Amino acid sequence: MPFRNRAEAGRRLAAALAGYRNEEPTVLALPRGGVPVAAEVAAALKAPLDLLLVRKVGVPFQPELAMGAVVDGAAPIIVRNEDVIAQAGIDEAAFKTVCDAELAEIERRRARYLGDRERAEVAGRTAIVVDDGVATGATTRAALRATRMRHPRQVVLAVPVAPTDSLGELRKEADAVVCLEDHPMFGAIGFFYRDFRQVADEEVIEILRRFPTHKPRQGPLPAA
Repeated sequence: MPFRNRAEAGRRLAAALAGYRNEEPTVLALPRGGVPVAAEVAAALKAPLDLLLVRKVGVPFQPELAMGAVVDGAAPIIVRNEDVIAQAGIDEAAFKTVCDAELAEIERRRARYLGDRERAEVAGRTAIVVDDGVATGATTRAALRATRMRHPRQVVLAVPVAPTDSLGELRKEADAVVCLEDHPMFGAIGFFYRDFRQVADEEVIEILRRFPTHKPRQGPLPAA
């Protein structure tokens, strides 16, 4: 397995992103799994860290299979995976029901994780979108599109691992893609981590507390 845990993956990803340190980066993490990875990147680049609230829209009878994704915002961005929708026989009513449930979960997470926290500036900066990996690419694609709407100077996708075919599609959405490992035969993100335990809400909140929006943490994070 290439990665011991998310923190180790984040440190390796941060080294690959070192060239962006002087490009006014803002690091945007996809919770929950992307937050420990992004924290290492933000620490190394001395960049603000913020969340990008995006949820997978899973097939009702197979929730891990993404038929789309939805991103938080005044006008939520919905990305559809038409091939999966067709293969699973999902009608519009069923798709909307799952979308609405995921939007409700985004609201819960916004209140719990962010509260009245000031959001990091993205316009005119280099936005680095970080997750712990890519699966189908639907969630990541939605996140990149939502980030683009905030008018950054450039959008960089940074992930430790991804399927080779998904990366090809995602390069159309980002100005640059940094991926440490890509594999044509993929399976699931967790296959590439020795420790892939679920990240708790409390861990997300604690990491954000260490990274005030406009006063990035100085120095490395404690070893994990």
